[in-house]
Amino acid sequence: MGLHEECGIVGVYGHPDAANLTYLGLYALQHRGQEASGIVTYDGKVFRQKKGQGLVADVFNPNNLALLTGPSAIGHNRYSTAGDDVLDNVQPLMGNSSLGTVAMAHNGNLVNATVLIRELELSGAVFQSTVDSEVILHLLARSLAPTLIDRIVDSLLRVRGAYSLLFLTEEGLIAVRDPYGVRPLLLGQLDGGYVFASESCVFDLIGATLIRDVAPGEVIKINENGLKSFFPFPKVTSAQCVFEFVYFSRPDSTIFSQSVYGIRKRLGRELAKEASVSADIVIPVPDSGVVAALGYSEAAMIPFEMGLTRNHYVGRTFIEPKAAIRHFGVKVKLNAVREILEGKRVVVVDDSIVRGTTCRKIIKMIRAAGAKEVHVRISSPPILSPCFYGIDTPTRKELIASSHTVDEICKHLTADSLAYLSEEGMFRAVYHNTSAQTGSFCKACFTSKYPIPLEEKESPQLDLFD
Repeated sequence: MGLHEECGIVGVYGHPDAANLTYLGLYALQHRGQEASGIVTYDGKVFRQKKGQGLVADVFNPNNLALLTGPSAIGHNRYSTAGDDVLDNVQPLMGNSSLGTVAMAHNGNLVNATVLIRELELSGAVFQSTVDSEVILHLLARSLAPTLIDRIVDSLLRVRGAYSLLFLTEEGLIAVRDPYGVRPLLLGQLDGGYVFASESCVFDLIGATLIRDVAPGEVIKINENGLKSFFPFPKVTSAQCVFEFVYFSRPDSTIFSQSVYGIRKRLGRELAKEASVSADIVIPVPDSGVVAALGYSEAAMIPFEMGLTRNHYVGRTFIEPKAAIRHFGVKVKLNAVREILEGKRVVVVDDSIVRGTTCRKIIKMIRAAGAKEVHVRISSPPILSPCFYGIDTPTRKELIASSHTVDEICKHLTADSLAYLSEEGMFRAVYHNTSAQTGSFCKACFTSKYPIPLEEKESPQLDLFD
């Protein structure tokens, strides 16, 4: 616990209920961003938009959705990985060029945005937001390429980082995934129209058919003439984010052409093979640890129980009581079930440990409920480094595994034992075999080896190394 989801994007082309379908898609992707949400539509003449801070259901209602007319739309759920949490930063962003209006939704993060912003400002550009994504619109507006799609490509050849992008234009809907394919983006079809989304759970909700992933480095343009696909970027080795499987994506989604649920369960099974312990029950830290805990339980042949109950109705803020209540923040979100835990040797399964503060409080809560032993098992390797590709992570010095051994972390957590899944075990789960080839996934948070080069003078986030 302690990592924050990045963003979720949805696009619909060629459907009369484009705005409503986009709203439902954003609702399905709420887990990817809870700070703000926005939708832009185009009816062939006019672009319309509605953006606001808060959850999807708080921003949109039947009245404002009815104003978002047209058969094409793009939407965005925001969790700020770059830029402040203000309304100007809420996406989709909109801009005008000599070739018409462009709306854009971005999932990811640009590592050379600072240098590009400085260069653009020195040449007279005025930025309306503090998000790195706006750089793309400025580069697009200044490009001298002959067509809009050429200008989009021209702009993206200048940026470095992770981007899954949707552009709503007068010429149609354009989807782009960066050459490394860091963040997911999928293509579906509904009633003769097309749908793009960060995860396949969107298609399940709205009744669309999943066609395939947008490939790394692919550009797809959809208009009245149909769908066209091409690959204008230099070829590189893909580096899809493996942590999407571990934590970020919904378990009922398919991303990177694989089932998140299936991989998460295999992570738990591999963890049980590597780090078995004599215990009475296996419990997850809900919700992200549930599927891995099921896999651990099955492989270890130890009964699975829901020893922790989660309050699903906790908002972004809550009012703390004036009187001190021990571990109040964690207790608001989780509560231990004494009937299940009392007198038991407990294996607690979670997806990751970030700072260690929340995990420590959870263990103390479990002990207070009467557990005899508490053994912590983590279904991924230790997180050693921040992510610069669209995940809001703490600084390196805040990541407990970057400066402490497993034994030291175990002692800090007050656990009876602690074990992480090995990198090899993680990729056995991802690849379904024992000869994992790790080249097609980004694992920088576990290894500190970044597939997209970072340079101190260019990265807006490199102070995270300090």
